[in-house]
Amino acid sequence: MKRILVLHGPNLNLLGVREPAVYGKETLAEIDARLVQEGARLGVTVDTFQSNHEGALIDRLHDARGTADGIVLNPGGLTHTSISLRDAVSAIEIPVIEVHLSNTFAREPFRQDDRIAPVCRGVIVGLGSTGYVLALEALAGLVGE
Repeated sequence: MKRILVLHGPNLNLLGVREPAVYGKETLAEIDARLVQEGARLGVTVDTFQSNHEGALIDRLHDARGTADGIVLNPGGLTHTSISLRDAVSAIEIPVIEVHLSNTFAREPFRQDDRIAPVCRGVIVGLGSTGYVLALEALAGLVGE
């Protein structure tokens, strides 16, 4: 069975309580449960991981080599600042789809600078947690080819 890794970056552990008008009322646990359920429907195994630490996310990306067939990544605020995370995505040669709950292009100017997107297979923004599901569906199709 194909494996999809879902990585959540800094502050996403506070989903449901952090700025619900921007990020929604769903908790991270609810989103993860939905992704595992959708993965089963699509015939893929879903593993999830969240960290507030850049290095831990990079380590998980490196560890995904040989164990994951695709990655859904919400890098949170690291999207706009992390060359190291970008380099890790580029180095692993696994298809990655970047996801953001809010439409980063309709927010503050600094959020429109996305350092990760150029090395991703695709980007989904502004669709709330549905964006994660769409990314999972896309990857299930890509890794099944």
